[in-house]
Amino acid sequence: PRCHRPDLIRIINLPNRPAGLPFSDAVLVGETLYISGRIGLDPATGEAPANVDSEIELLFDGFQAVLRETDMTMDDLVWVQVYCPDVSLWQQFNSAYVRLFSREFPARAFLGSGRLLLNGRFEMMGIAVKG
Repeated sequence: PRCHRPDLIRIINLPNRPAGLPFSDAVLVGETLYISGRIGLDPATGEAPANVDSEIELLFDGFQAVLRETDMTMDDLVWVQVYCPDVSLWQQFNSAYVRLFSREFPARAFLGSGRLLLNGRFEMMGIAVKG
């Protein structure tokens, strides 16, 4: 990334990430972490699992793993955007999402979308600030 202070930028890539993807898992700029869109993929198949709750759990596990790389938690998120081709899954997603926070929730959008990559039902991205 181009920046007038490259010493403020740290690229975050998880160790189990597939090689050759044209994006980083996240980019830390100063105290602000920009997390790329993530899908809850089964590591054995590389696709979203058939069970919705399993996919949600994998999604949150991956998101939390990225946050941990910078000593952050879900409570450090200030903005989250979720894409979902089937908005009828909104409540099922929310039931798991609310359990991840111990403080106030970040700003969020839950958007209906077209089909997601790798048969995902949810793709989530966010911004966190060390606090």
